[in-house]
Amino acid sequence: VQLAESGGGLVQAGGSLRLSCAASGVIFSINAMGWYRQAPGKQRELVASITNSGYTNYADFVKGRFSISRDNAKNTVYLQMNNLKPEDTAVYYCNLNNQFGMDYWGKGTLVTVSS
Repeated sequence: VQLAESGGGLVQAGGSLRLSCAASGVIFSINAMGWYRQAPGKQRELVASITNSGYTNYADFVKGRFSISRDNAKNTVYLQMNNLKPEDTAVYYCNLNNQFGMDYWGKGTLVTVSS
């Protein structure tokens, strides 16, 4: 399974970005897809996830600002990020969890929010 992320970049505080992650390869039934992030010197943390049935889960620090969605036919997950803050600066990683409980990760895309 390969996960290809795109959409990161540099944005001013208050701005928006949309991340995309497309899964390819031999993909067994997907349980959930999601986004994690890791800032310098910090641990990787969950940002948002969405199950195959559409149930979403968000970290408290992004509620009301970020929105996750997916296109099951394209095995693609999106993260719409609005009202970005400097503390959102991090490498954002796409995650896929399949029916066997196996996790796959993308290489990450850098999001930098300037103040």
